[in-house]
Amino acid sequence: MGLYEASIRVEHECPYREISERFPDLTIREWPLTDCQVLEITSEATPTEELLEEIAQIGTVLHESADDDGYHVVTQSCLCSLEESIIDRFEKHNCLYQSPTIYRQGWEHYTVVAFDGEDVRELLGDLRADREIELLSKTSISGTQIPHSILAPANQLFENLTDRQLAALQLALERGYYEQPRKTSLRELADRTAVARSTYEEHLRKAENKLLTNAGQFLRLVTATSTADPLQVEKPRQAEQTAD
Repeated sequence: MGLYEASIRVEHECPYREISERFPDLTIREWPLTDCQVLEITSEATPTEELLEEIAQIGTVLHESADDDGYHVVTQSCLCSLEESIIDRFEKHNCLYQSPTIYRQGWEHYTVVAFDGEDVRELLGDLRADREIELLSKTSISGTQIPHSILAPANQLFENLTDRQLAALQLALERGYYEQPRKTSLRELADRTAVARSTYEEHLRKAENKLLTNAGQFLRLVTATSTADPLQVEKPRQAEQTAD
């Protein structure tokens, strides 16, 4: 089974795309989170008053700077809804989305990783049905080339974990429970909380189970190109019979 990385650009109505079209020297990078987006906006040119007003309307400014290299701002925004977004279509066709989405000169640029070239073709056919798209590149890659940390957004890895499960997991990590040798025990961890040992252990085990389940698709990606099972013990060959 091969792995493929495809880069596409899409044109459809979205506030970020429209801004990039009105200001063609602008580059917007978007990292989608659970209920908002973090945007990095850069421009080599000095921003106009009109552009500054546009950025102020996008959301909360987290960082802003201007120097000889140009203008740079980071915002947190909720303008562009992710409901029924193009990213949902990626998942429908077994394609993994790589952040960030890049908006430039009126186009949205996406990168996806797929396990089968046919998945990419089906995705392109789906997108062409209702919007203008262009395939920029499609390359075969190896598992070792993939930036796994980028492919596993934190909001997906920790999806469906409750606040108590997250707290139990964080405490175990901070106190060295997962180190070898372990620096603490379940009893000692539970004593640092207001719940019984059995209750704390239940929260921790559920957190571990959900975390590994959520990471399953990314684990599959990491091991997809492996041709051998490193846990499989190779059976020794039978000694060849000596000639009479």
